[in-house]
Amino acid sequence: MKRHHAFRIPKFILALTVLMGLTEVAYTQETGYQNPVIPGFYPDPSVCRVGEDYYLVNSSFCYFPGVPLFHSKDLVNWEQIGNCLTRPSQVDLKGLNTWLGIYAPTLRYHDGTFYMITTNVPHGGNFLVHTTDPREEWSEPVWLKQGGIDPSLYFEEGKCYMVSNPEAGIYLCEINPRTGEQLTPSLRIWNGTGGRHPEAPHIYKKDGWYYLLIAEGGTEYGHKVTIARSRTIEGPYESNPANPILTHINRNAQDNPIQGTGHADLVEAADGSWWLVCLAFRPQTGSHHLLGRETFLAPVRWDKGAWPVVNGDGSIALQMNVPTLPLQPFEKPAVRTDFGKEKPAGHEWVYLRNPHAENYTYSTQALRLHATTASLNQTAESPTFIGRRQQHIDFTATAALKLEKAQPGDEAGVTVYMENHSHYDLCLKQTDNGEVAVVLRYQMGELTHQACEIPLKRAGKPLLRVTGDKENYTFTYSTNGGKSFTTVGRMNTRYLSTETAGGFTGIILGLYATSANEASQAVAEIDYFEYNGKD
Repeated sequence: MKRHHAFRIPKFILALTVLMGLTEVAYTQETGYQNPVIPGFYPDPSVCRVGEDYYLVNSSFCYFPGVPLFHSKDLVNWEQIGNCLTRPSQVDLKGLNTWLGIYAPTLRYHDGTFYMITTNVPHGGNFLVHTTDPREEWSEPVWLKQGGIDPSLYFEEGKCYMVSNPEAGIYLCEINPRTGEQLTPSLRIWNGTGGRHPEAPHIYKKDGWYYLLIAEGGTEYGHKVTIARSRTIEGPYESNPANPILTHINRNAQDNPIQGTGHADLVEAADGSWWLVCLAFRPQTGSHHLLGRETFLAPVRWDKGAWPVVNGDGSIALQMNVPTLPLQPFEKPAVRTDFGKEKPAGHEWVYLRNPHAENYTYSTQALRLHATTASLNQTAESPTFIGRRQQHIDFTATAALKLEKAQPGDEAGVTVYMENHSHYDLCLKQTDNGEVAVVLRYQMGELTHQACEIPLKRAGKPLLRVTGDKENYTFTYSTNGGKSFTTVGRMNTRYLSTETAGGFTGIILGLYATSANEASQAVAEIDYFEYNGKD
């Protein structure tokens, strides 16, 4: 019998092939990213994939427009492409504080349509909106019967299921997502593992199992993510013996600079890998945090028929040294918002509650804020206020503005705003003797303190600046175009922290105008706002 000789690949070709293979691996399996992937007050993330595109939404509480919407190609780099709730007919925020408003949303895609389901507390409860193009307008609300908060959707075989947490448990029902009609009675399917506030339910199907992911423990230091599964969507659901699958309450993460991990959503990437987005916060002074709950990312190992394992040991880190999808970063946002060129402001800018459009005038020169008697200290009305989130512990924010047509009691400026009883304000104020003065005021709970009132020798268009670090906010101003700044005060950050002030939000750096006079004609003219954050 003739022996066949094996085909031999020349060594140089083999070496070249191996090298090309390594290059390909390096391209498709990049390593490492920085958490949080969306810094600042962007809590309760929910994510979905459409082809090779990823979309993510967050809760927004009393801020308008509601439910910020992000897009990514790699789950690491995100760009805000809009907001889901952009019309007063979609979201009523009248009279609400930072504990209330739009709670945790869920984003899902099915049969060519995006669905975003959420809760308006206390104005109406659970509802959903839908669109075929997430960059365009979303539908009017479709209101839902099943109560609780943190509702989610699951689509299968022509049916749409809703889960939420009325009566301190996770309930399931079938709905018509276009009409809101509830098609089956609400069925309790799981109570969680015994942690308080079982919430944030999401259903996934994998390897013949229905998996039910929830959050427990409250959205504070005891937060955690647990999971159960069942062969049928109605249950019964068995708890994962290794619960919780994500928490920083245990010893392995007690000194982690990230705390309060929880409220997660899972997504399968285009390459078959699994990932988890969740909220957490970064304490910056003792146990106090100010940026709010932020969006973090972690890899998930999910073997066939097994339970998902988050980042090996159920914890996450600021620097994640793990393989990623091919990274596709977006262009970094501009440091300066030039209000003379952007009409209206970008997607990142928000108002307190439903704004009165007549109080905001965008021109080719500046943004003009019309002062009203609605103040930052009350919730009954929407003050003339537009702001953006503080996204870095160390930052500098500068605004160029002047106060026109002012009478005594009129003021406009920059506010470091946590909630209506907790904010630091650096402003220009018209005094009783007809001068314009720089005023620094601290509102800390029921206590109000005016730190200074410095008359300006030349008003012009001063620069007002806030600089933040872990421990302090420092307030300065300039009357010579920024060549030099005068410090007027410094205050500890912890008095504005969530642990002190309360609420479900984070710091908003706002521009505002207010008046003590009903007939005020005062206008704040703002050329630009600069935000420089240090990672």
